[in-house]
Amino acid sequence: MRERVVVTGLGVVSPIGIGVGDFWKAALAGQSGISAITSFEPFLMDGYRSKVAGQVRDFAVERFLDGNHGERVDRYAQFALVAAKEALADSGLRMAKENPHRVGVIVGAGMGGMVMGEREITQLYQQQKPHRVHPNFIPTITLNSASGIIAMAYGAKGPNLTISTACSSSAHALGQALHCIREGRADVVIAVGADASITPLVFAGFCSLRALSSKYNDDPQKASRPFDRLRDGFVMGEGAGTLILESASHAKKRKARIYAEISGYAATSEAYHMVIPREDGLEVANTMKLALADAGLTPAQVDYINAHATSTTIGDAVEVKAIRQLFKSRADKIAISATKSLIGHTLGAAGAIGGIASVMALYTGKIHPTANYDDPDPACSLGGLSRSAQERRVKVAMLNAFGFGSNNAAVVFRRCET
Repeated sequence: MRERVVVTGLGVVSPIGIGVGDFWKAALAGQSGISAITSFEPFLMDGYRSKVAGQVRDFAVERFLDGNHGERVDRYAQFALVAAKEALADSGLRMAKENPHRVGVIVGAGMGGMVMGEREITQLYQQQKPHRVHPNFIPTITLNSASGIIAMAYGAKGPNLTISTACSSSAHALGQALHCIREGRADVVIAVGADASITPLVFAGFCSLRALSSKYNDDPQKASRPFDRLRDGFVMGEGAGTLILESASHAKKRKARIYAEISGYAATSEAYHMVIPREDGLEVANTMKLALADAGLTPAQVDYINAHATSTTIGDAVEVKAIRQLFKSRADKIAISATKSLIGHTLGAAGAIGGIASVMALYTGKIHPTANYDDPDPACSLGGLSRSAQERRVKVAMLNAFGFGSNNAAVVFRRCET
């Protein structure tokens, strides 16, 4: 019989709160973290089609971290460190008592150290002084800088991996952490998603792709509107989420508080298009079906879906089509919410933050609202979507995450009764 895996700690850095308590309170209230970008020094915002984002405000790493770990890494890795610190404290794990080779770190990140990357490449071309490139440029911009610094900060010597599959990165991090513990390669995995890419170049790139909302620049909090008829693209966000995963036996031995069980995961590729999903929704439906099979569950047992729901015209419609294909007559009875309506699309962090919302729904019996669901698109209408918080006894929750490159992930959580 394979080892059960449970969630024992949570930590988050988000546009609506740093810390799970503040995040969850704001989420249940439907509070938006979307605001105007004032400028990208030295660029004015006039040249950008979109001018809004989900920004983490007033973040100073020294407020949250002791020592020099936070000073040695890019903003996205600072977010990861802060979220990991909170999650470890929340879990009650005492690293000094753990076998360090049985504690792993798996991080999902979409872009990596873009803040330093853009700054250094700009200075290099402007000043033409190669010898002045920052000596920590390479280790700072690499995608595994967050997983490396977290391991160093806590002495975690088990499997250390970074997964980068665009918007599904940290959902895959959760899934790979699940497999790692199931297969006996670790007792504990610090599973993290992090991204901080609201930078001049990345933002310009998404604008050029015409993927971002541009109709609500004068009313930022209305810009992220998944499933709504007037949606016109996603809103970039930034942040990090951490979930501490443990084998159930390890958690029981140390009498840990358990939030939920993580019981299923699936990873697929549509092998179709770099940025557009298949419009029939078949592969998305198949991904959800495989994740449920991995959990030993059926579609009839799902109570809640934390939807990928980026607020793009095609993506939202495809996800709803897939939900209807898999769940059939139950599709309108399942509670559904879109965390990105509140914080924007945090790219590589989205799966982890959505995972935290899923776990909190299981643990508290409360589901946060979907903001700006004012005029339901007939192609996206589902009975379980609500502009208000819902109270339901959730036993099984599913997290969806889909990324550029035809990449799909689904993760299943279930209520831990004992």
